[in-house]
Amino acid sequence: MILDLHPDIRIEKLTIGAEKAPLMVIDNFIADPQRLVRRAAARQFRLVGANYPGIRIEAPLGYQQLFRDRLQKIVFDFFGLTGGSIAFPMCHYSLVTTPASQLKPLQRIPHVDSTDGRGLATVHYLFTADLGGTAFYRHRATGFEVIDAFRQEAYYRHVEQLLRDPQSLQAGYINGDTELFEQVANVSGVFNRMLIYRRNSLHSGSIDKDFVPDTDPMTGRLSINCFIDPVP
Repeated sequence: MILDLHPDIRIEKLTIGAEKAPLMVIDNFIADPQRLVRRAAARQFRLVGANYPGIRIEAPLGYQQLFRDRLQKIVFDFFGLTGGSIAFPMCHYSLVTTPASQLKPLQRIPHVDSTDGRGLATVHYLFTADLGGTAFYRHRATGFEVIDAFRQEAYYRHVEQLLRDPQSLQAGYINGDTELFEQVANVSGVFNRMLIYRRNSLHSGSIDKDFVPDTDPMTGRLSINCFIDPVP
């Protein structure tokens, strides 16, 4: 599948919260994004992993190639990365299908995907309905917005305490301030918008308590999510 950038692509370079972690917001990312939606609708999604609240299927290889060919340099420069190329440990279509009442405890709080600050995550919104975006958080007890190798032991001690008493966690998807976490940024889920951020920033999908799961990629909360690592 050959893909190209939208002729009216717009790139905004931001920072998150008090710790100023980098965040790139790209609007009008892909030319003809409906092709990606139609491709997803023709595929058979499946459960992948224990923590994602929905179903997934691999994204087209052309998606990765477009990123390498057209975005690698600007992303490396902004995030301070070095290397000759990039690898994609994960690059999936993702469809949120878990009702709020069925979430596991870890799915009700923000998370990091890695403690390695070199690793990036992307989310590319492919829905047109008002189904929420992505939010970033500060852990109130520690003040951490970023969980790196030096902070992980202290932070995960707090998480383990929470898991011993899951009833203390707010029900449903986290979507704003709670007693445990403060929301420090929230980017709306706009069709054909991509976010790029470090995988060690505390984040979560900002999904409303009244969210109704939809398993149809044409109408549900569809996105493409990738992990990106620099390669020497």
